[in-house]
Amino acid sequence: MDILQGNQHATPEDFYNSLKEKLEDHHDFPEDYLFKFIIPTDQSKLTEIYRVFDGIKFTLGNRESKNGKYTACNINAFVLDADQVVNIYKEVAKIEGVILL
Repeated sequence: MDILQGNQHATPEDFYNSLKEKLEDHHDFPEDYLFKFIIPTDQSKLTEIYRVFDGIKFTLGNRESKNGKYTACNINAFVLDADQVVNIYKEVAKIEGVILL
């Protein structure tokens, strides 16, 4: 997953540092945080994403695209702080084909 595509950050670390600052400015942790991903429709990809959230209280909603090629995955998870959000995004970004929203 290329996190630099479509953003102004020079490196992944710049992107994640900026994300952490924005999270700390706009959220009051601990709280429920909505993660959104788009993945190719493939049960194994969903399983990989769910493994990232292992041990975290979460609810989810999935919806396939009209043609069934992609699945929108929304996960509402209880997170303790901005670092936990960033770490989850970093882990999910390692999964091939996932688009972070």
